[in-house]
Amino acid sequence: MTRRAVVVGVGHYLPERIVPNSEFEETLDTSDEWIRARSGIERRHFAAEGETTSDMGAAAARNALKDAGLNAEDIDAVIVATSTADLTFPSAATMIQSELGMTSGFAFDVQAVCAGFAYALANANALILSDQAKRVLVIGAETFSRIMDWTDRSTCVLFGDGAGALVLEAQEGAGTSDDRGILSTDLNSDGRYKDLLYVDGGVSTQSTGYLRMQGNQVFRHAVEKLAATAEKALEKAGLTSDDVDWIVPHQANIRIIQGTAKKMGLPMEKVVVTVQDHGNTSAASIPLALSVGKERGQIKPGDLIVTEAIGGGLAWGAVVLRW
Repeated sequence: MTRRAVVVGVGHYLPERIVPNSEFEETLDTSDEWIRARSGIERRHFAAEGETTSDMGAAAARNALKDAGLNAEDIDAVIVATSTADLTFPSAATMIQSELGMTSGFAFDVQAVCAGFAYALANANALILSDQAKRVLVIGAETFSRIMDWTDRSTCVLFGDGAGALVLEAQEGAGTSDDRGILSTDLNSDGRYKDLLYVDGGVSTQSTGYLRMQGNQVFRHAVEKLAATAEKALEKAGLTSDDVDWIVPHQANIRIIQGTAKKMGLPMEKVVVTVQDHGNTSAASIPLALSVGKERGQIKPGDLIVTEAIGGGLAWGAVVLRW
């Protein structure tokens, strides 16, 4: 028998405020048509004043726990993927741990920008496989609206806020690709590409900063690297693109999503797409899409799923799992 990290619950949270593309027309030289054509985004959610990343992460976590039929005390570890934690420290994960009423176990953040949830899943999988945890709550949560330059039409129209969460549980499998749970992971980074996507501030510079991006260069790297990491993860699991039921990609840009699917030889009918409703929610986008995909009735038990993401660093990776 082989230990597997199996998804037993999923949930998400979106702030109440919905911002359509038309709202940007009031302050920027842009239009709904321009934004849709270049990104596929139609609307996004922005956190309310005083609403934080940990608030949203805790809300998504509660929904995932409810879906799993579990309580907070059943969880051994909390991992939060975020680049927009409430405070420099402590971690958003420990704040969510407290908000959920957990007084045992351990919690920590993972920072790999938009690839953060893939990194967090890989860490959760390792904790379960090494028997350091039986159940892990994995959360992606972001308030990217707080690091936008509202005069930069090339970036501020692309991002949104939200959170998604999965509950992973240790279960026994046969050791084949038919097992439920995480079957393989593939993580990568290359710091030479820092200037393509970054925030021009931070603690050691004593400034908050704004997100800066060379969109054309990020696009060029994204399609190639996302398809390659997805195919490598599938190969590690002894599978190919023909075995995939759903790609659940990082929801950054519809053209990147389409280009990656095409490079993998998969039709868009096998891709869960939520970018039109949420924009780019960075590390929250994959768990959000998984939760919405299940809610829509797209993702069903036994489905083979590939998630892949790329973000600042550059950092990128993929996870193959059977639902």
